[in-house]
Amino acid sequence: MLWVFYGIPVVHPNSILVVTINGIGLVIEAVYLTIFFLYSDSQKRKKAFAILAVEILFMVAVVLGVILGAHTHEKRSMIVGILCVIFGSMMYASPLTIMSRVIKTKSVEYMPFLLSLVSFLNGCCWTAYALIRFDLYVTIPNALGAFFGLVQLILYFCYYKSTPKKEKNVELPTVSSNVGGGNVTVSVER
Repeated sequence: MLWVFYGIPVVHPNSILVVTINGIGLVIEAVYLTIFFLYSDSQKRKKAFAILAVEILFMVAVVLGVILGAHTHEKRSMIVGILCVIFGSMMYASPLTIMSRVIKTKSVEYMPFLLSLVSFLNGCCWTAYALIRFDLYVTIPNALGAFFGLVQLILYFCYYKSTPKKEKNVELPTVSSNVGGGNVTVSVER
């Protein structure tokens, strides 16, 4: 929501890509939350609704404060941009707890490879965009994201081989047959 607000022309002119990409992400997230609210139990629904309500109230306060309090594009961009840097950096830094667990356990069991790869690629793409546009507020969190994603990938490749593999036990059905008057039982296990 912050990035959508940052990209609208009233706050930061000529940022249509920031608005469209993050707007699409916001719609996808709304669909996900709708499905979550429809199918989750009441305890989880209440907790998620409380968190969502706090986020919406925060956004309302930011929008009102910026629109009513800052009267130039530069000031609006700076206020919302700093908030985007803070929360974007927090988002990208959140896997640090998992990274410490990977180092302690020498196992990448709790750090999915594709999530690390996509985080790295996302940070790289947005950093490239920000450098082309000379937008510091987009550059900082996404450069950090690319760096943290790269560190995750390096950790993944360092500890991948030491991660214990979970064996998949596949039991095939037992086949009983009455051949020539005698019973033959074939059991296949892997």
